Amino acid sequence: MSLTQHWQEVGELAAGQHLSIPVYRFGDAASDGLHVYIQANVHGAEVQGNAVIFQLMKRFESMDINGSITLVPLANPLGINQKSGEFTLGRFDPITGVNWNREYVAPDFDMSTWFAAHAHLDDAELFAAFRQELITGCKRQLDNDWGVSTGTRLAAELQQMAHQADIVLDLHTGPKSAKHLYCPEYDLAAACYFSIPHTLVMPNEFAGAMDESAFYPWWQLSDIAAQHGRQIEVPVSAFTLELGNQERIDLIDAEIDAEGILAYLSHRHVIDDHVKPRKMRRNACALQDYKKLYAPMAGMVEYVAPLGKPIRAGQGLVNILRLDLYGTEQEIVEIKAPEDCVPVLHFASASVHLGTEMYKVMTNVFELSCDE
Repeated sequence: MSLTQHWQEVGELAAGQHLSIPVYRFGDAASDGLHVYIQANVHGAEVQGNAVIFQLMKRFESMDINGSITLVPLANPLGINQKSGEFTLGRFDPITGVNWNREYVAPDFDMSTWFAAHAHLDDAELFAAFRQELITGCKRQLDNDWGVSTGTRLAAELQQMAHQADIVLDLHTGPKSAKHLYCPEYDLAAACYFSIPHTLVMPNEFAGAMDESAFYPWWQLSDIAAQHGRQIEVPVSAFTLELGNQERIDLIDAEIDAEGILAYLSHRHVIDDHVKPRKMRRNACALQDYKKLYAPMAGMVEYVAPLGKPIRAGQGLVNILRLDLYGTEQEIVEIKAPEDCVPVLHFASASVHLGTEMYKVMTNVFELSCDE
């Protein structure tokens, strides 16, 4: 399969240097097949997605692609290069403080009015017109007479590429994390293909993340059409894959996650190769049941609960060590799980302030039924 590459400019440094990212494409963007967009490393420390993209590219070289696959590793050069000593800080725009993955935008036009004006189109024509409207909306973001922030510019450039796709995969990691998948409720069956044991089921809401920016407009369009008596299947699938810990490259583990992505692409007939999903138990919970545990006091933290393993209400999550309170009942304070849960990720540092988000846990967990 032929491979093309170009460089996409996403910003400039104060001294005038252009910031560009490599964009790779397998297949034919003009073909009738499905088009896939995969990006990684929007957060500077979350590098494992680059290894997964590398392993995918090695596999795609010998595969027939029905449609096209666009791959964007190293998607945020500013975040990647935001270092302090041995640590990479690039989760937030250092100028505005905004999370790099909350800069994407929802449609800037009234979708109900738009649908009414285009309801005479058949599905293919409707989808093509809607897709172009979404891309044009990103361009309008960049054409603002008052200018745009660094993060908005980066997001608009990436979002334009994502809006051209039928399948969007955004590769991330947690600080210290079990693998988990953000999956829209309408597409929950897709979670059975990825090599990921935990799934967070997302509602039809928008909070500025890449996956939401890709699926939310189409889900809204489907709902609006239904209100007018027209049934439209949501034509775009979008997921965020959380691939373990940040500040880590593991090429062997990347092969496992690449295999899961290939199983999904095989299921969607993007590739001709038949790739079976990994046999594993897959648990899920609604996004509203994904709970955060905040530190009730500052101190040095021992993270006790293993990630990805169920624990019961009353079992210990963390021990907080307070040497300034040595000799008192608060020299070590145990924080217990308020209810049955599956810990998914925890704060990277053992040093926490009052109110630090220490754990994220799944509650009201259920097992996905995966036949294949």
